[in-house]
Amino acid sequence: MANNTLFRTSAAAPSSFKLSGASLACLLACASAAQAQSTAPTASMREVVIQSDTAIAAPDVSGFADQPLSNTPLSATVISSDEIAHTGARRLSDLYRLDASVSDAYNAGGYYDYASVRGFVIDNTYNYRREGLPISAETALPLDHLERVELLKGTSGIQAGTSAPGGLFNLVVKRPTQNTLRSLRLEGISTGNALVHADLGGRLGENGDLGYRLNLLGERLNSHARGTEGQRALMALAMDARLSRDSLLEGEFEVSRRSQPSVPGLSLLGAALPPADARININTQPWTQPVVFQNFSGSLRYTQAINTDWNWQAQLGTQRLKTDDRLAYPYGCYEPISDEYLYSYCPNGDFDLYDYRSENERRNTTAAQWRINGKLSTGAVPHQVSAGVVASRFTDRGQLQADNNAPAGIGNIDSLPIFAPVAEFTDPYTNRTERSTEFFATDVIRWNDQLQTWLGLRHTRLDRASVRTDGSRSTAYTQNVTTPWLAATWQLNPSQMAYASWGQGVESEVAPGRPRYTNQGEPLPALKSRQWELGLKSDDGTQRWNATVFNIVRPASSDLFLAGECDDDVPGSCTRITDGNARHQGLELGGGRTSGAWSYNTSITWIRAERRSSVTAPELNGKRPTNVPNWVLRANVSHALATVPGLHLGAHLSHEGRRAVLPDGSLQLPAWTRIDASLRYETLLQGRPASWTLSIDNLLDRRFFKESPFQYGHVYLFPAAPRTLRLALQTNF
Repeated sequence: MANNTLFRTSAAAPSSFKLSGASLACLLACASAAQAQSTAPTASMREVVIQSDTAIAAPDVSGFADQPLSNTPLSATVISSDEIAHTGARRLSDLYRLDASVSDAYNAGGYYDYASVRGFVIDNTYNYRREGLPISAETALPLDHLERVELLKGTSGIQAGTSAPGGLFNLVVKRPTQNTLRSLRLEGISTGNALVHADLGGRLGENGDLGYRLNLLGERLNSHARGTEGQRALMALAMDARLSRDSLLEGEFEVSRRSQPSVPGLSLLGAALPPADARININTQPWTQPVVFQNFSGSLRYTQAINTDWNWQAQLGTQRLKTDDRLAYPYGCYEPISDEYLYSYCPNGDFDLYDYRSENERRNTTAAQWRINGKLSTGAVPHQVSAGVVASRFTDRGQLQADNNAPAGIGNIDSLPIFAPVAEFTDPYTNRTERSTEFFATDVIRWNDQLQTWLGLRHTRLDRASVRTDGSRSTAYTQNVTTPWLAATWQLNPSQMAYASWGQGVESEVAPGRPRYTNQGEPLPALKSRQWELGLKSDDGTQRWNATVFNIVRPASSDLFLAGECDDDVPGSCTRITDGNARHQGLELGGGRTSGAWSYNTSITWIRAERRSSVTAPELNGKRPTNVPNWVLRANVSHALATVPGLHLGAHLSHEGRRAVLPDGSLQLPAWTRIDASLRYETLLQGRPASWTLSIDNLLDRRFFKESPFQYGHVYLFPAAPRTLRLALQTNF
């Protein structure tokens, strides 16, 4: 693209979604200033060009317009649509095996995904973007219509108003193609999955000014766990219109639905690990119902050239989610020998089984962005600048839930009796409304051929409110935060670059509106994470490598007990406070080759993570957080056999080191290694290009727990899937 990043807009914004007059005046002033810089009598930019066969937008995740990720002082990973297809990925967590900085963080079968990046669990409400605009990841996000998945690692205060440290995901949809595309993908998996996916693209009109890309998909779902039959469907349409030489309008819309029973995590047998058997599913009562995710997402973007150096963009996006969340889940047990309630299974495998149902949850996000991008000079020093505003609104609405204190019965990991359902919808749902207005500006200054400095600033105003459906526990507050970011890069040679960066990210938290808190409903001071990062990058077009050292400090919050307990029956018995921090230091190494008969991609991450300065739990200071492996290795290699043209042999290795299961570190989850293998044969089918793929995941059929998240005082254990075969055919028609 020439000087323009793409615009997308979605459904109409709600009437409460406004920009102030002062904000609008500021934006118009920026546009007028840019127009004054015009050196040509007419505003014109180079024609929009289709790169390769597909118009690919510049990455939005970096926050710096028209700057490729390979040249920015950031650590980032881009996973292409080809890689998504080759790995057979169905969900975002299937892609974690391609980057050593990412690992699982409570990824139950049939549910939505959580990710841990650099040891921090990222927030599903604030750390996800679609086409650069905020979306919620509290749903099943399909991958089949995506051109690529971008992952920015580290704090993201310049890219997002509020977000957890660790990383930020951005989903970029497939663009219309220059040439006619008719592609069909068929897949079958040994668990019983069967998939049909059609990918259609091309251009219409005498001059091809209207482009389209249509993805249609249906799949029957199943897994190794018993009782997990389901289905999913997707329809996604992307279009663009070349309105003139200087303007481009784009839109992307998708509807998806996924229905499948979820598989709850296992837990400890007292203080011991249970068998790592992925076939065990405790959610198999006769009244068990599937979790159903329905998702509509849409966006539009308009890009207009001012001259050869300046352009402005307007973008609007929306997401509409509906979820029926149901689960028969095990939690804790009474242990008669010790006469205490355990927040795990009993040593003999007993547990309490609960009936949870939350119907018709509605999460809606609407966001609008306006930005101006351009070049200017101060004397002999060139600048590439960008500035703009983002306004967003998020609502979360529900109704009374069935989440009862009394269990449906007592089950056992080896035998599960049939119980009567306890579907009493008496538990209130917490409704949330959040608005944010974010102003941002970036400046890339080129001092000479080697040295560049990168400056960024984002100011965010938050308005957040919550209340339960019965009117209780209400909170409402406004908070203003500013997050700076700065970096410097030094070009060692045309293919190698060194950089150093420092930045902040921010999270916002309010003390719950419950009687137990002395500060109920009051916001805590902005929780600002701070990160510094040093890196080296090299990419000569054939081989690439990178090395990154990072240090992230994230504030923590917890309850300070004032009366020996923290209970609503004792008003004012505790205070919600900022309580020390977590520091994660690490080293990331990566390398790859993409030409010749051999290709490979590998990454290694070491993380030293510790809790510090806690006053509420001093015994945890210096301890490693739970579910954070000390090191991770990912390696992929492929070889094209010269003796059999079109045949590619592939292998993948994932290794994750030991991790703490309990906060005190007294129990560790062993390290694990998984090896996958694949054969891909590229040929012709009825004279058209076709590709056959046979892959085997977990080739050695190893049994292990891949993750051990610790939540609500409870250990969850998720076993890896046993050996799995996948056969796929992709062909043009």
